Amino acid sequence: MTNRVVQGRMVTAERLAELIEGDPPMEADDIEDADRQCPDCEGDVIAVSYMPSVTELITGYKCQECDWSATDR
Repeated sequence: MTNRVVQGRMVTAERLAELIEGDPPMEADDIEDADRQCPDCEGDVIAVSYMPSVTELITGYKCQECDWSATDR
């Protein structure tokens, strides 16, 4: 499991999914580079796939520098 720095704090994949979703996920995969830049601040964006429920698998995106986040919903 990889940890990354997001807005100055080290986060796990589960914590990153929680920052994106607002609630803790059931399960989360490793954090990956998203190969894109934040539309708000031009910062680096990372991605995590997670399950907020038994029937959903979502990829969430979060800027490492600001509050911007999005999902593939």
